[in-house]
Amino acid sequence: MRNFHRIGMLLVAACCAGPCAAQSLVAEVGWAYAITEGQATPAPKDDGTLFTLPGSDKSFTLDQIRNRMGPADWYPGEHPSMPPVVAKGREEAGIWACGLCHYPNGKGRPENAGVAGLPKGYFIQQLEDMKNGLRHSAEARKANTELMVGFAHQMTNAEMEQAADYFGAQRWTRWIEVVEADTVPKTRVDGGMHLKLEGAEAGTEPLGRRIVESPKSAKDTELLRNPHSSFTAYVPKGSIAAGEALAKNGGGKATPCTVCHGETFDGLALVPTLRGRSPSYIARQLVDFKQGTRHGVWAPLMVPVVAKLTADDILNLSAYLASLPPP
Repeated sequence: MRNFHRIGMLLVAACCAGPCAAQSLVAEVGWAYAITEGQATPAPKDDGTLFTLPGSDKSFTLDQIRNRMGPADWYPGEHPSMPPVVAKGREEAGIWACGLCHYPNGKGRPENAGVAGLPKGYFIQQLEDMKNGLRHSAEARKANTELMVGFAHQMTNAEMEQAADYFGAQRWTRWIEVVEADTVPKTRVDGGMHLKLEGAEAGTEPLGRRIVESPKSAKDTELLRNPHSSFTAYVPKGSIAAGEALAKNGGGKATPCTVCHGETFDGLALVPTLRGRSPSYIARQLVDFKQGTRHGVWAPLMVPVVAKLTADDILNLSAYLASLPPP
């Protein structure tokens, strides 16, 4: 009987070294995936009100702002002419306008990717990986990742090229302010973001071992999709210095990020820059590589790098890289 019990315990241990451990890591870095538990807040209805933004001569209703096949472009003079797939998508193929989620300036939001300034070859490769079933999220509930996979399946080579050219021409400038803190404003998780509570629910709470990346203005970001309204990322005290040591020296457990991404993390050839990018996005990619849900052409380089990283390592690296000024 003792032998059977011992064998059972070994089987449980073996199981938890695989799927159980994977689920544990995703849960520990749950702040980066920002999954709404329970019912999401319903989107406000369009009552015909026209909204405006400072410095824009445009006005839009809510339905025009969030139109999947031609969302509001508040500042058309600030970017080149958008190709059709970026401006309007392709309705018959079910492809939403790239500009809806990533904004016309390509800076995006924490729940998706900042795609401005990415090398054209890298950008296209990611779409190809999605199209070929090689890139998914380690968090099965992250629905917008699978939306992107679906869009990639439907995109033509010409559309991929046009989107890559357009977003690659956009400069990545400071978009996220990184602040080390012990306490943070109370937030609710909705739409893949941490939105600050207002009114009677407002206040502060301990940050703990997480990063809270939140819009400067919830209304401007979530309601109006204002491409001028940026983000604050609250990170634990000491995490930036710890992340710097790991990124530059590997901490005895990983190849330094500098080997492939350059001494200043500006990227090398088709390897992307890491400077000033969303810490939520960076963390998700490290977890996805580690859990084997990103296994495209770049995975063989990244998998051994992330193999020994803990949830704390991922947090520290994300905090440090996000804190760097863009190139």
